[in-house]
Amino acid sequence: MKFLKYALFTVLGIIALLLIAAAVLPKTFHAEGSVVINKPNAEVFNYVKHIKNQENFGVWFDADPNIKTTLEGTDGTEGFKYSWTSEKVGNGSQVITNIEENKRVDIDLFLMDSTEPAKSFFTTEEVSANETKVRWVVDGEMPYPFNLMGLFYDMNKDFQQGTANLKAVLEKQ
Repeated sequence: MKFLKYALFTVLGIIALLLIAAAVLPKTFHAEGSVVINKPNAEVFNYVKHIKNQENFGVWFDADPNIKTTLEGTDGTEGFKYSWTSEKVGNGSQVITNIEENKRVDIDLFLMDSTEPAKSFFTTEEVSANETKVRWVVDGEMPYPFNLMGLFYDMNKDFQQGTANLKAVLEKQ
């Protein structure tokens, strides 16, 4: 009986420490990936502005090939909405909010059925006639105590891998 008492207090102590840590950790997150692709800027931009193309380079689609998606509107235009459901990577949606042709696509990203979006964007910048630098960025808030996940999961790896995958896809075309 004494052992159970100590085990219970140990578990409660660990939970308390985790909750205290979550209280002092940042509630915001930032992740990004970037790459130079050997293709003209207009071609690269025209590809990344279509959200459905993320199925070809986003790491989450490799993690769950059974993601169910729904589309509303015209992809590559403001107002287009791409939603997904997945038991492995969670549910969410993306909405294109602004397009600056051949420069930037702004996207509201709703993760885990949240009502407040994370802000995401792609930028493309001509490095030379046949080279384009792409940045894929997301900034958002993670509520307490879920902000604790930031200690265990680095989204930068996903975005960097996603841009590397994008490079491979586009340079094969």
